[in-house]
Amino acid sequence: MNITFRQLQLFRALVSTGSISGAAREANVTQPTASIHLKELTEEIGLPLYEVIGRTVHLTEAGKELATTARVMQNEWETFEQKVAGLKGVERGRLRVAVVSTAKYFIPRLLGEFCAAHPGVEIALEILNRDGVIARLRDNLDDLYIMSRPPEDLALEDRVFLPNPLVIIAPKGHPLARKKGLELKSLAHERFIMREEGSGTRLATDAHFKAQRFTPKVRLVLGSNEAIKEAVAGGLGLAVVSIHALRHAPTPGVVELDVSSFPIASQWHVVYPNGRRLSPVARVFEAHLIRLQSTK
Repeated sequence: MNITFRQLQLFRALVSTGSISGAAREANVTQPTASIHLKELTEEIGLPLYEVIGRTVHLTEAGKELATTARVMQNEWETFEQKVAGLKGVERGRLRVAVVSTAKYFIPRLLGEFCAAHPGVEIALEILNRDGVIARLRDNLDDLYIMSRPPEDLALEDRVFLPNPLVIIAPKGHPLARKKGLELKSLAHERFIMREEGSGTRLATDAHFKAQRFTPKVRLVLGSNEAIKEAVAGGLGLAVVSIHALRHAPTPGVVELDVSSFPIASQWHVVYPNGRRLSPVARVFEAHLIRLQSTK
């Protein structure tokens, strides 16, 4: 097959944007030029790669296989570019990181420190819920993934780099706020505001409550730490949150309860698919994260 790198770049842009016009904008070419390149690519493959239904691009089976192959080739090419830059004494490259939403309280600072030391590096950061990060992990879309509960059904390279204690919070002025050494069972009549099912915090909380034989009375389920903290401040109930969500983004009217079986021990993990070759930039950033563990 006589396929050009430019054609593959346009096809990847088509996959990421979901439209030919979007691919043209991302590749900085006109829409007719993008259409011609994609048509030539389809003809060279000899099978339909996509179909447009209601202005939305849907990949065929051949298109999905090509998307995976193009992504691998792009990753390898970027790794090569970074290695060549290193040989020239120039440090540059692109680092793609996907993190769960709670990590947003500290990851920008860590990335800032990294970029200050490596100013030639371009960062692409995705902040999603746990399911969204795992979906990107399965599709191998990024260099590194940061979460507190890596999936158990994937073969991963997995390193712990930072503690992630989970604590119980209550409204300021709550009758239990000034008490010390509370037993979890003393909260049996309290209402709880929980994270959505599937989140790392919810998984750790459910497992801890089960081990303690405690069944919370759930009043509300919310999908963000900010919403949960505001709901707690408003007197809707108690909640379990990461200490990072509490201390890096304080919410007036919220206090941490002193409960004997808390905090729940949890850690932040940096992971990527087993067998994937990290780019030089990704390896350096991973090492930057791991060094945090030795300082804690």
